[in-house]
Amino acid sequence: MNKSELVDAIATASQLTKADSEKALNAFIDAVKGALKKKDSVALIGFGTFSTVEKAAHEGINPATKAKIKIPAKTVAKFKPSSKILD
Repeated sequence: MNKSELVDAIATASQLTKADSEKALNAFIDAVKGALKKKDSVALIGFGTFSTVEKAAHEGINPATKAKIKIPAKTVAKFKPSSKILD
């Protein structure tokens, strides 16, 4: 399912217009992004939890040249689904 299909599904289920459904979805995405940028987590009971994880700097290998490269530390987004997500 892509974003426009998700907007259609939200519009159908909520009886909102597609424009209002897209605004709601965009607001949700922006709220989650904002929380993750502040290193907060977003827990949706019955769905899952969005959070961030700190990845340490490490050494990798360039697959084209086989040369060793240093990969810097970074923060990445993570999603852990609820055990009830498919119920």
